Amino acid sequence: MLGKSEEKALKKLRKELRSGLYSFLVLSILDREGELHGYAIRKRLEELSGGKLVPSEGALYDILKSLKKLGLLEDSWAEAGGRPRKYYSITEIGRRVLERLREEVRVIESVLEKLEV
Repeated sequence: MLGKSEEKALKKLRKELRSGLYSFLVLSILDREGELHGYAIRKRLEELSGGKLVPSEGALYDILKSLKKLGLLEDSWAEAGGRPRKYYSITEIGRRVLERLREEVRVIESVLEKLEV
């Protein structure tokens, strides 16, 4: 069991680590699966991570808003199940940025393998 200061440090570092990771994963999901609404993106993250990497709804929508502001995503409204939903899709700029991020992730994976993490 962790002490109070250890819990605080873990919470802060986990938040920082996951912040960029969520953006990368959202871009990757939309690149692979096409246009999705926010709830579907969140469910997909939950499925892929076995429930271990699931941002709060607020955090996810902040990520989507930020990625849209950067020009990496676009959104549009469509009706699903009788109610309007905002759907997100990756842009061409988003695809190019994602490819560069994938290169970065490969470097990180290589370092982690060398550290035997």
